[in-house]
Amino acid sequence: QVQLVESGGGLVQAGGSLRLSCTASGRSFSSVHIGWFRQAPENEREFVSAISWSGINTYYTDSVKGRFTISRDNARNTVYLQMNSLNAEDTAVYYCAAMKPGKGWTWIQLRAVTSFEYWGQGTSVTVSS
Repeated sequence: QVQLVESGGGLVQAGGSLRLSCTASGRSFSSVHIGWFRQAPENEREFVSAISWSGINTYYTDSVKGRFTISRDNARNTVYLQMNSLNAEDTAVYYCAAMKPGKGWTWIQLRAVTSFEYWGQGTSVTVSS
């Protein structure tokens, strides 16, 4: 199993920045693709970004491209999500998740909640306008 713990959320003004962290424990973290999702009140959980096990490949949903950057430090078992130029539409609970083994690196697989098997408890981000 993989246990994931998110941190770094908080309240920030529009235009500000936050860096979220996702720290893992358990089986080999460095062999797992990691995704970030978010869920705003009364909305479904939506894909934000993902990073391959090696850190070489990354993927973003269109609404965060150019503003968010995902990275990982396998030595620290941690994935980061740097969020810049935040706006009110970014307000949500952010979750990191570990992708199921065998799932391909395709946008269809990456965007699907069902492609991920282990989830953190979430960290709340609130952007005030």
